[in-house]
Amino acid sequence: MKRAAALLAALVLAGCASHGEAPVPPRTVSGVDLTRYQGTWYELARLPMFFQRGCAQSEAHYDLRDDGSLGVLNRCRTLDGSWKEAQGNAKPQVEGRTDKLWVRFDNWFSRLLPGVAKGEYWVLYLDDDYRTAVVGHPDRKYLWLLSRTPVVSEKTREQLLEVAEEQGYDTDLLIWRTPDSALTPSPSP
Repeated sequence: MKRAAALLAALVLAGCASHGEAPVPPRTVSGVDLTRYQGTWYELARLPMFFQRGCAQSEAHYDLRDDGSLGVLNRCRTLDGSWKEAQGNAKPQVEGRTDKLWVRFDNWFSRLLPGVAKGEYWVLYLDDDYRTAVVGHPDRKYLWLLSRTPVVSEKTREQLLEVAEEQGYDTDLLIWRTPDSALTPSPSP
């Protein structure tokens, strides 16, 4: 077990080694009112990632807790119409700053490596009415275009794409939300 832990630590450190200058991280919004941010957000598009394999439609439900963290319930609908869920929480990376959050899900990986199994959730754009958002990872490996509704106008879609591109994300790789008409009907959970 110690040998496996040492190997894992060496791999993590090797992955952190820089090769030249680090790119400038994306800019975040100046702050997020978590009371207004809570509720349901629909994923319009995302960059590919292993934990959302097979997701045709995804949504996130945020619930502000008494301690200032957000309860997180991510739901994913597959092409066959079935649902998968993951629960977790989100906390500010820096006390008093709500633009950069740590997100941790309750799963086998986070129970195995609790200090390592958290993701960075940076709010890069948020419209004044808290209706659309762009959220990403500082190394640009994850990106989500979000809305309070599952469908937005072409103008809104283009605006979100422009924000992501200006921040250095490769929008050509985005996976877009599958329309309801392409899914096999199934009852809601």
